[in-house]
Amino acid sequence: MVTALISVASCAGRAAPRSTAPHPALLNVSELWVDPGNIQNRDLFHGPGGAKLAPREAASYDLVAVDTSGFSPGYDVRDRDGTVWSVKTGVEAQSEVVASRVLWAIGYHQPATYIVTNWTLGKAPTNAGVARFRREQPTQTVVDEWSWYDNPFVATQPFKGLIAANVILNNWDWKTSNNKVYEVDDAGRASRLYMVRDLGASFGKTSFPAILRWTPFRLMAQGSRNDIDDFEQQHFIKARRGDDLEFDYRGVHTRLVDMVTVADVVWTCRLLDRVSDSQWDDVFRAAGYDMAARQRFITKLKAKIQQGLAAASDPSFQSD
Repeated sequence: MVTALISVASCAGRAAPRSTAPHPALLNVSELWVDPGNIQNRDLFHGPGGAKLAPREAASYDLVAVDTSGFSPGYDVRDRDGTVWSVKTGVEAQSEVVASRVLWAIGYHQPATYIVTNWTLGKAPTNAGVARFRREQPTQTVVDEWSWYDNPFVATQPFKGLIAANVILNNWDWKTSNNKVYEVDDAGRASRLYMVRDLGASFGKTSFPAILRWTPFRLMAQGSRNDIDDFEQQHFIKARRGDDLEFDYRGVHTRLVDMVTVADVVWTCRLLDRVSDSQWDDVFRAAGYDMAARQRFITKLKAKIQQGLAAASDPSFQSD
């Protein structure tokens, strides 16, 4: 039976990405991305929610529900003000906050996420551990999911730049269930925002065997998470051939990654290159990394950004 399933899946493959926009002229790209303006004015320590929406440290939270759907242990909890938070513990908590901050820094919509290091669950007398706390804005409601392969933005620069950014972050968990469509009610005017959430499978390396990409085993983990040794080991770009790039990517989403050209990488790397040194430190400090880990992650990220810019200026580029 397993052999038959592998055979069927191998023949089926994955469809090429396609745009669902009814008419390109009517497409509102700002639902996915907005020009961040002066990136150095962004508060990357507190992120899109700012200090005002941050959860309390050294506080007790009431359990609303246990989330058993993902890789990491999770809960829905309520604080004393009645705000409900989605909480993720485990290895993905820190990497998710960093990845979210980075995407928001360059213009992609993100929910308010924070790291809390000292909190208790219910009446538990001990600290519940380092956790990612995420809250929804009162004016925003999740109304749908969206697919990397079927969405209105497939042909746009921000969409292809988003793929490049995820390759830089080594985020490999590109499930449809991680992508949410929000309806925003702002002064009676409803609009939509497309967000990539649950970014914890970042900052490791992709390591999925190519022979299994089109089998049922493609639903398995495709790499590591929040592992500085792994993150440092993997390159970004291996070689350039004309306008095409060969990425050091070992996940299952090769059809998406193959869409990304030199121009797309330059677009993303130029945005990331505008993040200041102090902001990079804020990003990782906000996620609770110590100084040594912060420096290693930042050094590797900046090297990838410079590699992307170097590949753009050298038609015969090959990584060392």
